[in-house]
Amino acid sequence: MVTLGMKIPWTIQMSSFYAMLVVFLVLSCFGVEICYGQAGGGDGDGEVAAPPPEQEDCDGIFLSYQFTSREKELPHVKNVSAQAWAFKSEATILNAGSTELKAWKMYIGFQHREILVATEGALLLDGGDLPAALGTKGATFVGNPMTDLKTMIDTAGDYTQIQTKIKFKGTQFGLGTKATPMPKSISLVNDGFKCPNARIRGKNTMFVCCKKDPKFKAKKIEKTKFMPKQYGDLSITYDVLQTFANNYLAQVTIDNNHPLGRLDHWNITWEWMKGEFINNMRGAYTHKKDSTECLYGMAGKFYKDLDFSQVMNCEKRPVITDLPADRKDDPKVGKLPRCCRNGTILPGLMDKSQSQSIFQLQVFKLPPDDNRTALTPPQKWKINGALNPSYKCGPPIRIDPTQFPDPSGLQATSASVASWQVVCNITKPAVPRCCVSFSAYYSDSVVPCSTCACGCKTTETGKCSPRAPAMLLPAEALLVPFANRTEKAKAWAKIKHYDVPNKLPCPDNCGVSLNWHIDSDYSNGWTARLTLFNWGNDPFQDWYTAVKMNKAYQDYENVYSFNGTKMEKEVNSTIMFTGLKGLNYLIGIKNGSDPEKNPMVPGKLQSMISFKKKHFHNIDIKAGEGFPTKVLFNGEECAIPKRSLPLMMISNAKFYLQLQEDGFLCTEADKEICMSDATVILRPVHTRTRR
Repeated sequence: MVTLGMKIPWTIQMSSFYAMLVVFLVLSCFGVEICYGQAGGGDGDGEVAAPPPEQEDCDGIFLSYQFTSREKELPHVKNVSAQAWAFKSEATILNAGSTELKAWKMYIGFQHREILVATEGALLLDGGDLPAALGTKGATFVGNPMTDLKTMIDTAGDYTQIQTKIKFKGTQFGLGTKATPMPKSISLVNDGFKCPNARIRGKNTMFVCCKKDPKFKAKKIEKTKFMPKQYGDLSITYDVLQTFANNYLAQVTIDNNHPLGRLDHWNITWEWMKGEFINNMRGAYTHKKDSTECLYGMAGKFYKDLDFSQVMNCEKRPVITDLPADRKDDPKVGKLPRCCRNGTILPGLMDKSQSQSIFQLQVFKLPPDDNRTALTPPQKWKINGALNPSYKCGPPIRIDPTQFPDPSGLQATSASVASWQVVCNITKPAVPRCCVSFSAYYSDSVVPCSTCACGCKTTETGKCSPRAPAMLLPAEALLVPFANRTEKAKAWAKIKHYDVPNKLPCPDNCGVSLNWHIDSDYSNGWTARLTLFNWGNDPFQDWYTAVKMNKAYQDYENVYSFNGTKMEKEVNSTIMFTGLKGLNYLIGIKNGSDPEKNPMVPGKLQSMISFKKKHFHNIDIKAGEGFPTKVLFNGEECAIPKRSLPLMMISNAKFYLQLQEDGFLCTEADKEICMSDATVILRPVHTRTRR
């Protein structure tokens, strides 16, 4: 113990001197870092990085991409293009302009078959899950959690508000050991911006300065604090109606804006980003009611007194669906406008009152978000239906609070606490779920749905050929399931002298098929017959189909067993057919009269359709101009036959002279075949009408 006046040894004095010197140097270092970290463009991690020289001259949005490293992955192969590499890289977006950038979207042209495993600071625009195979087309990213970038002017140069960084980790293929795999390009894809070609500095850095496009004319919209509402085929709004310290009440509204879009038995899913869970719901329910993830997770530690047996769902990715109609007036889960329709959302053209669906949920939060204003919407939204269009959804974008009529009934409005919009658009599915067959009065054979039109099952490919073209059929074969058509197809091929492949083609595997039959062709008009077949067990209520007719559209006259509507304003050259009252129900497949002998019978609806020849009197029906070029059922595009359309055929030479008089001639090359007993295709030299 040292007391006042005691003489301190020289060694201790020197030790104290060095200790003070070290403290002084450390404090000096911290002082330098604090002074220059901000100016150097630090990202808040204490790193001091000099800004790229080109950034100083940018008056817009400065984007950069830096390749960090890569490491060869197992297995090691001799083929360079097949060798996998684990890579790391980083992208930076800096608002160097004078206006705020809202909901930024950055495209990176990955071109080395990258498989993205992890990202930090961004999500894929399409809401896809990781790992994601990007191929050679690249990908577009959106901010998460930082979606907007303010200006340096408004923030006094605070880089934490004007700049964001995205870190990538994944696998790529190809290139030698010394190569530096860079993307094709980088660009900002927000409306109103124009990006020149990106430049490369050194071997591992790419950059570009995107500026406002002077030629871009933005639509005049009311100025809002947040992003204006966007148009999409399907618009989903996530409104926070009430908020408390550790939970909030949200309402989800699904609006169908597409004239041909539709959902049946819809399922919606998303991903919670901060450990949230659903306590209860009204107007919908989750497929799984399980509190295990809460009990053994952070929620169980924080909410020690909560009865988790009553919690609706604790999954990170809940699957939510609409309630059936009989729960509409249930005081606990119903009593909500536009809910409980068994997941049916119709186009506004059919029924405006059924083009929207609503449900509510109570969401519990976890620390550090246990305050009223800490609100984070779920990400990675997806929605689908039973036999409906395929939708791709973007990220939730903050919009101005939604205005609602005041519940008191007074002429006043109330606003949500916070609102986000998710925009979903229809995409063409990789594998359709319905198909079309073609037939005509002038051809004995039906052109059936294509082989594997709705995909092939792996169990089938060994027994049948997924590449062989579908065999032509007699008309009566359309009424029986594919499993019962084989003998009919073989017999028909023998009669008509068609080739039969060694390995028969696989079935179309479609749950719904449609047949378009040209029934007649006269000098002043023509008729067609449309037949719908349901090969599935589930019926379709309030069904509809739409056909794109091109030339024939203008001369559409009438449909006799359906309702028909020409969609002049909504979709070009398209006619929409719906069921009449009492005929809007397409039943499922059922057993034949004698199940042991007769095949199963599909649900079937049929109507004749008439067309005039007023606008296009020279329309060539036999050349295929009477067939639709696009067909949709309940909003989903159906597969059209890949082989040729029905053609005029003859199998008896004694009719040759008569056909010459009617306007049909064989070419010189075909004459020998025409005069034989073989079936041949005759080419019309002028339009022939039925008399």
